[in-house]
Formats: sequence, C-alpha cells, structure tokens
Amino acid sequence: MRHQKSVIMKPINIASIPADGIGPEVISVGIEVVQAVCARNSDIDLNFTHFDWGSDYYKRHGEMMPADGLDTLKTFDAIYFGAVGAPDVPDHVTLWGLRLPICQGFDQYANVRPTKIIAGIDSPLRNAGPGDLDWVIVRENSEGEYSGHGGRAHRGMPEEVGTEVAIFTRVGVTRIMRYAFRLAQTRPRKFLTVVTKSNAQRHGMVMWDEIAAEVATEFPDVAWDKMLVDAMTVRMTLQPDTLDTIVATNLHADILSDLAGALAGSIGIAPTANIDPEGRFPSMFEPIHGSAFDITGKGIANPVATFWTGVQMLDHLGLTNEASRLFTAIEQVCADGILTPDVGGTKTTRQVTDAVLDAIRQLNS
Repeated sequence: MRHQKSVIMKPINIASIPADGIGPEVISVGIEVVQAVCARNSDIDLNFTHFDWGSDYYKRHGEMMPADGLDTLKTFDAIYFGAVGAPDVPDHVTLWGLRLPICQGFDQYANVRPTKIIAGIDSPLRNAGPGDLDWVIVRENSEGEYSGHGGRAHRGMPEEVGTEVAIFTRVGVTRIMRYAFRLAQTRPRKFLTVVTKSNAQRHGMVMWDEIAAEVATEFPDVAWDKMLVDAMTVRMTLQPDTLDTIVATNLHADILSDLAGALAGSIGIAPTANIDPEGRFPSMFEPIHGSAFDITGKGIANPVATFWTGVQMLDHLGLTNEASRLFTAIEQVCADGILTPDVGGTKTTRQVTDAVLDAIRQLNS
C-alpha cells in the first residue's frame, strides 16, 4: 500500500493586533484555539507576531500605529485584529488611525459577515432556531459612505457646515457585486438580496441598482432580488428564512450586520473578514463586537465571535479542514450550554475557551 508523502507547507505568518478594550482578552484566547486546531497537523507551521498598536499606543506616541505600519503588515499572510475604540480618545481618531487605514491601504474591499443561529444560543426572534437564520452579509468596504470625503466650514459659527460625501465608483460597485454573486453561487440556495436606497438617494444608489442588474446577467444560476434598506430591517426580523446572501453598501451593511448579530442572539458571536479577493495584500479578520469597555477586564467577554473569525481566517488561508473542525467545536460548546452572560450563560471567557480547546482535542482523537 502506497502512502502519500507529507508536503510541508511554507510557514504561515499572522500579525496579531489586539488593540483596545476587550480586544486583548479575546485575541489572546483566539490565538490559543487557532493554534490548537492547527497543532494536530504537523505540516502546518503557524506563527503569530504581536503588535501593541491602538489607543494606548496613541496616548504614548500621538498615533494609532507607526507611519510605516502598513509596510510592516504587508509581509504577513493575514491579520488577526481585536477591536478599536476608547472612551478617552475620539472615535474618529481611533477608527481612521488604525482599522480604516489597514482596510483601505490593503484594498480589503470585501467585508464578509456570516450570521446564523447556533444551537444553544436563543434568538430574540419568536419561534426561530438553527436553520431559520443563516445569512452571509457582504459589505462594500472601500468607498461608499465611509470614503472620508467632505469637510467642515465656518467652525463654531451659527452657519457652520459639515459635509460627508458618499463615493460610489463603477469599479468599486462592480467588483463587490461580482464578489457577492460568486459567494451566493457557492451556497446551497444560490440566492442574493441586493440592498439599496435608490428611492431617496438618486445618484450613487441608482447606479448601484443598475450595476447589480448588469452583473446579475453573468450569473444566470443565481436568483436575486432587491430591497430598500429600511424595508430590509423588517424582512430580516419578520422573514429571516427568506434571506441567504446579502450585499449592501459600507454604511448599510455595517448597520444591518449588527442587527443580524443581535437577531442571532448577540453581536458577541458575530465575526468579520476584511478580504482582498485578489490576494495582493494580507486580509484582516476581526470580531464585530468592538472594544466593549463596559466589560473590559471582567473576564466575561464572549470569545465566540473571535473564534468564528478564526474560522474565517483559517478558511481564507486554505486550511479548510482546520476551519471546519474549529467551527464544529464552537457549535458543540454552545449546544452544551457553555456560554458567557451576553447570551444567557454564566461562564467566563476562560471557561468557554477551555471548553472549545477540550472539544478540539476530542475531535482530534
């Protein structure tokens, strides 16, 4: 009997940026479970390098990360990111000083946010359980409402003016539509919902609609429909089983994905991947929940979002078996009722982590 020769993979180098609030707490345990699930495969050489960038770094240096931060990160295969934001630093400073420069600087134009009801976690939706809500929200991540264009004039005067310009380019809209249709094509239902607001925003959003219809002709096997963003909130709440893959603008998808996380039980379980689909730069993986300073240091932060984000990272790196094994461990632990307080449990971050590590070891046996 012939045995297949083992092929040693090249080292996989991941930059860890825990940043602010509960970020260090969840990223540290996230690294533990990612390393544990990869340890069963001796061919995987996985390495993490820690960077202490964030609000504390800003208080010491006057910047959220060094000027050459992107050059440093460019050499890595992926970025594992915690959360950004602090009560004593303005939010626009923290966001535009760290997270957005990475997303925009590395053209991570596809923000991918899966959401599903996991057994053991109660949804606030009446009579909804596992299988009734299983979505992937694709968020345009490079332009739109978060382009940073605009300004302020006559500051402090009664006639002060502030403008925020949403930028929609044909290139940007076309590529995110193609990404969303391709993703929908890989899912069993092959169904995409395009979210818009073209009744009120008659320029960029009308172009968004037109490009969606153009790209749809390239994917005849994918069924699709269109919803105005306000009506979409109603559909998500009252008819969750009618949705599957969803694509929306930077702002709309940001808001809808928080709603999606809450409908699935908690934003503490909601993951994110910031993807450069062309693979020119490292992609970045982060939980949705933010820095959550109200529970920082209490040891009760829900690590599931960070673990699920680790699943996305492993899958992106081509470690599909490890990704599947980690998600199975997460589902098993949640189904067993080992949960943090945000989802009705009494367990600590450490206890949930230990349970996932035990589940990984059992799956490896």
